[in-house]
Amino acid sequence: MTSTRAHRPAPWTALPAALAALAACTAPDGSADPERTAPAPAVTAALRQAERSTDRAASSHVESTTTMGSALSMTARGTLAWRGPLTGTLRIRYTGGTTAETMRRLGTTSMEARYLPDAYYARMGDTFAEKAGGKHWIKYAYDDLKELGGAGADLAEQMRSTVPHTSVKLLLSAPDVREVGEETVTGQRTTHYSGTVRRKGVPAQTVDIWVDDRDLLVKKVEKGRTASGPLTQTAYYSGYGAEASAHRPPATDTQDFEELIGRRGGTGVPDGAS
Repeated sequence: MTSTRAHRPAPWTALPAALAALAACTAPDGSADPERTAPAPAVTAALRQAERSTDRAASSHVESTTTMGSALSMTARGTLAWRGPLTGTLRIRYTGGTTAETMRRLGTTSMEARYLPDAYYARMGDTFAEKAGGKHWIKYAYDDLKELGGAGADLAEQMRSTVPHTSVKLLLSAPDVREVGEETVTGQRTTHYSGTVRRKGVPAQTVDIWVDDRDLLVKKVEKGRTASGPLTQTAYYSGYGAEASAHRPPATDTQDFEELIGRRGGTGVPDGAS
């Protein structure tokens, strides 16, 4: 049956941009501010040690909240490992914005996300499965995401950068990075660092991190602006060294995203979609 929405974007074609919000704040682009001034050597040394220590820890539990103007409000919770390709599982809840409305159209406002070396998998609800041949999972192969253009073009790299030490690396690029002082976070004594990241063609964003006495990242807050409004992402990290795993969903229950958006003349609307 021909869909009555054949010329409208399918709901799941908007998902890559929503998924990118998990990583958009933590993907350094390597561009340096031409007028950058050197931060205090002690601050640079402390941050580089935090970057190394957090990187070596190789895994952690993470709890985060993200808001992106009128487009998105969501939470994520799970465990990620980054020794080698990023792996792990997160439980994501879309709590507001147009993305939550998109997810409601797909029958759920929460999903399980699995990171594997070659792809990102998102488990959708039964409503989606009814319109996708009974399949509950969408597979976003990183190589395929590179070909999407727009927000999807760099999603693969962003996903691979969704690890704590990239926030420290991002802060190291701030020309005004400084030590704010000692503060208690989740019952731990930490040192608070802050700075403003200025990337070419992108509005300045502030980055704040809290590092414990083991030189491990405990908390980070990143703030900026997007076309849809203010962007804020807060994350807490704990249980460094925790076991993280992600199992590949059954192929019989998985729909490839590239095939999904190629159906019905490129609209991404399966037969029977409403």
